[in-house]
Amino acid sequence: MNTVLSPLESEFATSDEADAYDAWFRSKVEKSLQQADEPNAVRLSHDEVMSKARARIEAKIKENAARRLA
Repeated sequence: MNTVLSPLESEFATSDEADAYDAWFRSKVEKSLQQADEPNAVRLSHDEVMSKARARIEAKIKENAARRLA
């Protein structure tokens, strides 16, 4: 059934589009969960991830500042 959806209720134009997205999304989540359960999966703590993100952001800030001065 291809019901037209209101933009106030859904970001999808039709129920078929919503169903297709839901199936795609569930597939991606299932694949990610399977990968996370693999014995060789890399696990990082929140603090490790945030530290790496901060370092990347700071490096980009310095890179952009150097470009402006050049």
